[in-house]
Amino acid sequence: MRIRLTDVAKGRRDEALPPTSLAYASGEARLALAETEQRPTVLGLIASGRMAPDVGTVTIDGRADAATLRRAVALVDAPDVCDPAPNVTVAGMVAEELMFAGRPSNPVSARRWLEAEGFGAIARTPVADVSPRERVALLLGLTALRPGVEGMVLVSPDRHGGHPAEWWELAESFADRGFAMLVVAGEAAAIVLEGRAPRADAAAGTGTAAEELDDLVAGSGGETPAALDSDLVDDSEAEPATATAGDVAADPAARDGSAPASAAEPAPEPAPAPTTDPAPARSGEHDPIPESADPDPTPEPDDRDEPEGDR
Repeated sequence: MRIRLTDVAKGRRDEALPPTSLAYASGEARLALAETEQRPTVLGLIASGRMAPDVGTVTIDGRADAATLRRAVALVDAPDVCDPAPNVTVAGMVAEELMFAGRPSNPVSARRWLEAEGFGAIARTPVADVSPRERVALLLGLTALRPGVEGMVLVSPDRHGGHPAEWWELAESFADRGFAMLVVAGEAAAIVLEGRAPRADAAAGTGTAAEELDDLVAGSGGETPAALDSDLVDDSEAEPATATAGDVAADPAARDGSAPASAAEPAPEPAPAPTTDPAPARSGEHDPIPESADPDPTPEPDDRDEPEGDR
């Protein structure tokens, strides 16, 4: 699954969200930057299909399908949208999330889940007093239980304090489980995670032609559009052929690292014959004509003459 936002913006004069492009996909964690109090939530809503941008496009596997995007991607801990109430206990929050996941959500079930995950000691603790790492770990773990969820957009985990590496490690662990993870945070967190957290806006600008083709094929129900087929044929004719894995395996020279001769290369032209001191005539060739002789300008044909190409 690949989600791509292209030049999305929101609000009058783009105040709620300036033009933004980013991408994130299954099995990877990406970091998106958004400053001010409102923009991280707006970006999270748009990236999870819960808010339509005023301009720009949002696609999932090459298609603009907000309903599919909402089912596949969950919004996590967005302020004033889906963050847990600060005064509710951890057990109460777990019970609510288990209900969303379609599981038994009574107090006993909630406590059992907490104990199984190693959080039994904080069951009665208000959510506002939970450490930043425990809060993110609880919310991501509970969200992953929801059926059909393939990705998560975690909004502003840096607002709770703590070291950014703690919640980034959690995002990476869920990406390793196959989820598409997008984390929206501020510039300060991005500086701390420099060199470790790949940027989602960089991913939006480095899509390969193969990725674009995958998006288009997925959006057409698995069949390559006819118009695209003709473009691919033209492109294949314009580009030189490259050796395949089978060619390399069959060619010992290729396995040794030496490049095989290309069939398309023309044969080298023969070196010109010397003009100063010709070699003696071979057997079957005519003797050279002396300079004093007056050769017949139209000599009779000789069946012994070699073909012209052999001279």
